[in-house]
Amino acid sequence: MGGWARRLDLWQGLWHLLGRREIWAALPALMLAAFWLFGEGALLVVALLAPLVLMLGQGNPREESGISAHLPDFEAGLALRPQLLSAMDRILRDLPVSGLQTGCLVIQFDEAETLLDRHGRATQAEILSRSAERLCAALRGGDVVARLEGGGLAVVLAPQKRLDLETLVQLAARLQASLSAPISLNAARIYVTCSIGFCLGSAAPDATGHALLNAAQIAADEALRNGPGAIRVWSPDMPSKRAERDAMRATLESALDEGQILAHFQPQIDARTGAVTGFEALARWHHPERGIIPPGEFLPAIGDAGLSERLAEIMLFHALTALTRWDRAGLPVGTIGVNFSAAELRNPRLVEKLQWELDRFDLPPSRLCVEILESVIAASDDDILVRNIAALSRLGCGIDLDDFGTGHASITNIRRFAVRRLKIDRSFVSHVDSDREQQRIVGAILSMAEKFDLETLAEGVETPAELAQLQTMGCGQVQGFGIAKPMTFDQASEWMLARRSGAGSKLRRASRLA
Repeated sequence: MGGWARRLDLWQGLWHLLGRREIWAALPALMLAAFWLFGEGALLVVALLAPLVLMLGQGNPREESGISAHLPDFEAGLALRPQLLSAMDRILRDLPVSGLQTGCLVIQFDEAETLLDRHGRATQAEILSRSAERLCAALRGGDVVARLEGGGLAVVLAPQKRLDLETLVQLAARLQASLSAPISLNAARIYVTCSIGFCLGSAAPDATGHALLNAAQIAADEALRNGPGAIRVWSPDMPSKRAERDAMRATLESALDEGQILAHFQPQIDARTGAVTGFEALARWHHPERGIIPPGEFLPAIGDAGLSERLAEIMLFHALTALTRWDRAGLPVGTIGVNFSAAELRNPRLVEKLQWELDRFDLPPSRLCVEILESVIAASDDDILVRNIAALSRLGCGIDLDDFGTGHASITNIRRFAVRRLKIDRSFVSHVDSDREQQRIVGAILSMAEKFDLETLAEGVETPAELAQLQTMGCGQVQGFGIAKPMTFDQASEWMLARRSGAGSKLRRASRLA
């Protein structure tokens, strides 16, 4: 019986091998092995059954990869992570024998949280289902599509002969194109984009499904950070970079929680009279060891870590608190400006949150200036962003167009968003007293603002000569180190008291342009 059992195992193994497409390249060798092990009868059986086995194998490509077509998942047969890992383990185990190649791609939907907030979980699930159908239609029959936790999708490619970096980049672009058409749902047309990361099977850190999927996931996370619509290939240095970002995120979260990141206030004054018209709230990191860290060193990391909204909440609280305290102290400050990033402006509940905060401090919306980069308004295709800015304007908040002249915002958008004030970028203000080209640019901006009844503020004023030139040209307000550097609340209060009383020679020198 032992001999018969061994022969039965051999026959079963041979049948399994014949059921795999990649083995057909070695069919002559298999027929020779059958003849050598079992004689002429085995050779005849292999020759007769081979076409039948091939036909059956092609009839159900998902079974070929070890994934059944009727998986218990709501996404119409999508595999789940355990089944995907099992399929990849099997494929990777067979690659050295077959000489073929595979790869794994992870598809992440751009702005998935915004999609969820705007349309709800049921719509998100339907969009995921429709997108999965499109991906499956763009792939070969033997490729496996799986649903990942968090709303992403993964694809493991059936083994093939020619698979390299260029091929996978082209495939990723084709998958992105398959999702580019709008999805019609509940009488609405919804557009989705995706970022994709991938890893070749031969480049995985280890020959396991878990290692291959994890590498593709890391690449997809990197693509998502650089999206929308980015494609990234896994590289060995990505894990260390992600670990550094994770460590930085933890550090920044602690800094935000412990009150290390505070608002500093830079004054804005009337260019003609020198009266204080408002302040801009600017973030500064009071590091316990390094001292004050300038924003250029940590604000990009805040954005990369997804902490922009938390920072905005802190800055808004500090700004409104300062405005309330100055009112109680009898220090006249008209408005306070707070910067809002594109990510914050896409929050569907932004207007509701700002209204609640203003009511909490008993301040009218007109006292708050929402500062928005010109580049954000110039790229204004996002419906929720457009609605939010319009709603803030209707609420009564001032809309300041920051860094004006650098983002190519059209006149139509300036009127569309009810912009109240143009903040002329510092690059046009520098040497405006001596550079005729700078004077022509600033003059054109001031002329346009006058025609459209917009206020103007020149940023980055450094010298008395620059201030004098701006006064002559009719600029309304100015801001910059020549007026005063960003200060803590207490320093800003002392600065205003010194201006009012005429005392404090050091502060008078710092504010000599006024």
